[in-house]
Amino acid sequence: MFDFLQGYDVLGAFWTTVKLTVYAGLGSLILGTLLAAMRVSPVPLMRGFGTAYVNIVRNIPLTVIIVFSSLGLADIFGVTMGASDNFDLQGFRLAVLSLIAYTAAFVCEALRSGINTVPVGQAEAARAIGLSFSQTLRLIVLPQAFRSVIVPLANVLIALTKNTTVAAAIGVAEAATLMKTMIEAEAQTVLIAVVFAFGFVVLTLPTGLILGWLGKRLAVKR
Repeated sequence: MFDFLQGYDVLGAFWTTVKLTVYAGLGSLILGTLLAAMRVSPVPLMRGFGTAYVNIVRNIPLTVIIVFSSLGLADIFGVTMGASDNFDLQGFRLAVLSLIAYTAAFVCEALRSGINTVPVGQAEAARAIGLSFSQTLRLIVLPQAFRSVIVPLANVLIALTKNTTVAAAIGVAEAATLMKTMIEAEAQTVLIAVVFAFGFVVLTLPTGLILGWLGKRLAVKR
């Protein structure tokens, strides 16, 4: 029944999807945390930048961002991400950069909601004993915020895994790109869809279950 899979590197395509998810997930977590810190900062300029970034990026389709990274950054401005001689590697890195820029806005908002759950009295007590804003955020607020938003961050990660399919727009050889190639070359359209749907379920379902369980275990009791 599945003889048509021979000659296609399905596992390799899904491995590319996994790498896109991991690299973009780590990058967006770092950038999203910085943006969340900006959004609650006492400095108006930083608050304004964080707010503008989130509101603008969240309302731009991911496809537009990825295509711009390829046509705009690479073709017009010559940004090759250190892979000028390797088109495939360049496309992969540009896709990761685009996914980071897009997903960080959602990580920021999830984390900011967690920051808002921390009682204001704790921040006031921290200031009373002489801690600076950055120390208060790093030592008191963020640790509690992360524990309270594990489940929302898991949803962002699952969405990121599915969003990696948009990288096919710039030729990155991930799962969606291979699926498109197989549909064009093979007659078993339904079976191809089932195989790739099952692959994404295998990638996303354990993530949701594990992080959901972890969120319950680490939830801050108030």
